[in-house]
Amino acid sequence: MDSDFYKAYLLHRRPYSDSQVMLDMLVEGVGQLRMLARVSGRQATKHKAQLQPFQSLLVHYNGKYDLKYINKFELYGNPLFLTGDKLYCGFYLNELTNRIVPINEPIDQVFQLYKTHLENLNSGSDMQAVLRSYEFQLLELLGYGVDFSFDADGEPIDEAQTYSYFAEVGFSVQHDTRSGFTGSQLNAIANHDFSQADVLYMAKQLSRYLLKPLLGNKPLKSRELFISSQ
Repeated sequence: MDSDFYKAYLLHRRPYSDSQVMLDMLVEGVGQLRMLARVSGRQATKHKAQLQPFQSLLVHYNGKYDLKYINKFELYGNPLFLTGDKLYCGFYLNELTNRIVPINEPIDQVFQLYKTHLENLNSGSDMQAVLRSYEFQLLELLGYGVDFSFDADGEPIDEAQTYSYFAEVGFSVQHDTRSGFTGSQLNAIANHDFSQADVLYMAKQLSRYLLKPLLGNKPLKSRELFISSQ
């Protein structure tokens, strides 16, 4: 079925044939779609230059089945020129989104979530805080979110208590205060307040635990790039 022009971001691209590339695109109001684009002839160099990460595009596509075909695309707005650690964080946003957001499933809010956090990265916001905020909100959007309001017994999270987290159960009070999540840390994570170092650290541990079943055993290339750059 034909579509109008949609705003989109490129998450991943790879060669498909001598004249075509396969693209995983995040499309406004739709979700993640897999598309083929022709990049040959006199416009090949121009088209390849436009199909870059972090560049907002307008795309017109069609196709009745899982694989769509881009008929036209053009630049929309100004590209974001991420450099240094911001660039690696941008690659992480792209790879994480590409890996865990289902293709051809109508998850329309993910586009705006991605756009907002990409712009936050570019604006100079704390990079680790941006990543943690994106991870938890994306998990929530995909149906894998955590209830930070109540513990496994249905009691409100108490800032004075310490908790352990159990998959499919939630947070349970523990008596050993030398490890685990404090109630105040959980409340801060719930409010996406990562201004304290201990909250940011515990949020990272929790997000990695929650993302592991979705990512599987295949390591994230963007994470390896970031580590190798240090």
